[in-house]
Amino acid sequence: MQNWGQGPSGEDLEKKVIDMTNRFKEKMQLDPKKSARPIILIVAVLVIIIGAYSSMYEVNTEETGVVLRFGKFATFSEPGLHFKVPFGIDQVYLVPTGRVLKEEFGFRSTESGGRPALSTRGMEEESLTLTGDLNVSDIQWIVQYQIRDPYKYVFKIHDPVGTIRDVSEAMVRRAVGNANVTEVLTTERVSLALEVEESLQETLDNYDIGVQIVTVRFQDVTPPDPVKGAFNEVNESEQQKESLILEARAQYNKEVPRARGEAQRSLQEAEGYAVERVNRARGETNRFLALLTEYKRAPEVTRQRIFIETMEQVLPQLDETYIMDDINGGALPLLPLRKVTEGAAR
Repeated sequence: MQNWGQGPSGEDLEKKVIDMTNRFKEKMQLDPKKSARPIILIVAVLVIIIGAYSSMYEVNTEETGVVLRFGKFATFSEPGLHFKVPFGIDQVYLVPTGRVLKEEFGFRSTESGGRPALSTRGMEEESLTLTGDLNVSDIQWIVQYQIRDPYKYVFKIHDPVGTIRDVSEAMVRRAVGNANVTEVLTTERVSLALEVEESLQETLDNYDIGVQIVTVRFQDVTPPDPVKGAFNEVNESEQQKESLILEARAQYNKEVPRARGEAQRSLQEAEGYAVERVNRARGETNRFLALLTEYKRAPEVTRQRIFIETMEQVLPQLDETYIMDDINGGALPLLPLRKVTEGAAR
């Protein structure tokens, strides 16, 4: 059973009281004439003080207290100040159930000059992992979890933290061992982390450890130092390939809709032009048929009217106009009144 921060108790003070009592007994044996009554009174006062002190304990806001009485589970304690039976009858284990705990693999978080830093020295046994195609990758990852059941976490298993670390390492090595090195280093990192998270939670549930996995995240996945340069070049090539594919897709999404729009516009213009031509031809046909009907009724009148209407359209477009007189046998020019009028208007 692992001690997760036993609350304020009188065990240490009890040891001191026992030591003091033994010293008083030794003094009594050396000088039996002295009365033992003051000593007994002092010891009784100390015992009362120690009992009163050890009967109180405090549970912080992010903790849950697990209370044992005579070594057996009694109850849980919520955050706040509580009382218990002193002299080791009640024991309290404080479990951080309100915090997200974290385990690091392949590195450790440290502080250097007051600033957070990462240390990887001596962590090669944790981080070096064999992939499915017999390549070695250097993987750093973290496991975040919360304590769901404080009693199970403390008493169901001897070393819960060590168990979580061992199972996490086994799940990561199994997932990486089923993938090739390219997938581990580039495209499949997120899916592998999700696979590890699911298998880790399933295994811990079978152990009934009372833990809920929050997330499994790969911090850094790199090849070993001797081949890191070659793998970095491969990784850069893969990234460039993905970038070119994305650019091509963006250009495709830009050009294809525009071409489709232009094609649709051309089709609509052609359809409109066809409708216009058909309607115009029908109008001309109807007009010709109406004119033919009138011509059949009165040929001379209709011919004269057509001639006059045609002259009304043609003559305004001529610069000079001449009238041919069959009787006099000559041409009779008309005054260019239109040019004179236009010149005056200018």
